[in-house]
Amino acid sequence: MSKDEKLILMEVKGLMMDPTSSVPIVILRSEEHSRILPIWIGIFEANAIALRLEGIEPPRPMTHDLLINLLDDVDCKIARVTINDLVENTFFAQICLHVDSEERIVDSRPSDAIALALRAGVPIYVSEVVLEKAKTDDLSDHARDKEKLKKWLEEVDPDDLGKYTM
Repeated sequence: MSKDEKLILMEVKGLMMDPTSSVPIVILRSEEHSRILPIWIGIFEANAIALRLEGIEPPRPMTHDLLINLLDDVDCKIARVTINDLVENTFFAQICLHVDSEERIVDSRPSDAIALALRAGVPIYVSEVVLEKAKTDDLSDHARDKEKLKKWLEEVDPDDLGKYTM
């Protein structure tokens, strides 16, 4: 990602199940509500995100909580996360860390980066390039299904998404 690449601030709007594949989807939405980005994720990451969105504190630290605790113990802070690339229908992310007044970038899956961002209370950004690529992915059957879902997500009232349940 180049330094002059535009980043769009996004928020987690919610989680839902893909009606065709029953795979969890995290819904990111830009602050001005003009852009929505669905990202298909794993069930365990969806659960971690859902717990945080619903304000549920597990009795013992889950994996993402453990990572936040470890980072805090070594005086390392998460500054932001960025969904920075999309290659062959796979999203890529980076976690920006501040360690001893130095910035370090760590590669991550978007679902893990989002789960950490929610716990750390830091912004989630998506590269403008990723948003453009997501609009024009290949025309495989899976991509066509994703396009139908994206169209539906753009038209649905966000309050109709409801709560994600496991």
